[in-house]
Amino acid sequence: MTETKAAFWRGFSFRALFSRRVRTIAFVIFCMIFLTVIGMIGFFIPSTTYEVDFQAKNRMPEAAHLFGTDWLGRDMFARTLKGLSTSIIVGASASVVSTILALVFGVAAATLGKKIDGVVTWFVDLFLSVPHLILLILISIALGKGFFGVLIGVAATHWTSLTRIIRAEVLDLKNRPYIAAAKALGKGPLWIGMKHILPHVVPQFIVALILLFPHAILHEASITFLGFGLPPEQPAIGVILSESMKYLSAGMWHLAVFPGLSLLVVVLLFDALGENLRLLLNPGTAHN
Repeated sequence: MTETKAAFWRGFSFRALFSRRVRTIAFVIFCMIFLTVIGMIGFFIPSTTYEVDFQAKNRMPEAAHLFGTDWLGRDMFARTLKGLSTSIIVGASASVVSTILALVFGVAAATLGKKIDGVVTWFVDLFLSVPHLILLILISIALGKGFFGVLIGVAATHWTSLTRIIRAEVLDLKNRPYIAAAKALGKGPLWIGMKHILPHVVPQFIVALILLFPHAILHEASITFLGFGLPPEQPAIGVILSESMKYLSAGMWHLAVFPGLSLLVVVLLFDALGENLRLLLNPGTAHN
């Protein structure tokens, strides 16, 4: 037993314990837990926590109201949590739809012949030829704005770049020697796809799914801020920031600063989560 303990401590290294891989995994877990908690708290928070209270209007940040109150006495901390939850739900739903579309169109373009490839490429070029925000606003308005319109608008405008990446990746994989060897051994397209193509595409799919979150959240907040997204009665970061612009000159800086910083923190955490997942899933950097 003593020799076993001695061997253990000889092989133990604090440097290995705090290696880049361990730090990356710890940071990924922290981001996932933090963002999940924020989303769950905002989703289940009751509307009574941010209802109108004229006796508490225009208060600066204090112990009872961490982010202060607005001109109607509504608690800005509760409204911000609710708005962040809405943004996370929109971002998650839109990212999932966009990445699935990109995966389907990218693989179809690379494997189903030149005609399908030409059609998919034409649609990608068509979507990319229109300014992103304008296209998002047009789709949102056409679908009646609101939560559904924003969700479909964000999802329908974020699949193009990833489609190109997946298409190029699959085309490159098709020309690899081990694919030709598998075909020569009589392996079918389904077996080759499951064993050789899917393991290369799935990591990119997961990373792209996470990295689309901040883009989707910012675009949802942008069109809502401009008045083309979620309705004013629904707590959302874009609505909060848009309404606060009228009161900044009166010294009510807290109405915009705290919700804006909260949105920035969530976006940066999603971006950092995606980058760290990329480091873990990329074979070239996973062992650093």
